Amino acid sequence: MDIMGSAWVFVQIILLDLALGGDNSIIIGMAARGLPEKQQKKVILFGTAGAILARFLLAAVLVWLLAVPYLKTIGGVILLWIGMKLIGHQGKEEIQVESQSTFWGAVQTVVVADVIMSLDNVLAVVAATEGDLFLVIVGMLISVPIIIVGSTVVVKVMNRFPWIIYAGSLVIGWAAGGMIATDEFLALPAAYGLPLKIGMTVFVALGGWLWQRMAKK
Repeated sequence: MDIMGSAWVFVQIILLDLALGGDNSIIIGMAARGLPEKQQKKVILFGTAGAILARFLLAAVLVWLLAVPYLKTIGGVILLWIGMKLIGHQGKEEIQVESQSTFWGAVQTVVVADVIMSLDNVLAVVAATEGDLFLVIVGMLISVPIIIVGSTVVVKVMNRFPWIIYAGSLVIGWAAGGMIATDEFLALPAAYGLPLKIGMTVFVALGGWLWQRMAKK
């Protein structure tokens, strides 16, 4: 991949992390709020470390699974739904995480909840990097500051620049088209790649717009 191609991948990853990664860091505060202040800091440290490690493992598993027949196409379809949902809900998700009274209980809650909520983020990054393990690792490293800095900053950024949510959704559509186009088990001609990416991007935009209208009604 050339320098311009790598730069475009990194731009996609940043937009995806901003659009999808903001809510994850709320989990840490919600799980630790029932503990003493000293223990809360340790929960943040251990919980964040565990969540980061879990993301790396999840990304590695997804890269390996992409070799399974038609799984790229299935992943692409899932990404289409994620992109439309992101626009439909305007980047807002309902998060329910119970506070914990024990240190390790809080850490466990942080890690498990983050893994569940990070599936969309990790899948989108894997798709944007086209399964390139090195770029996936770099993408995960870009995600780390977003978890550590916290959702407060990310939410403020998204509130001030709401276009980030829509840009992230369109990137998801583009990545979904790329996953489907490169599924070797579909054996699609290489010429279908760009039209599929554009088509899936438009599909996400229209689907998200309809979802948003239905949600308002």
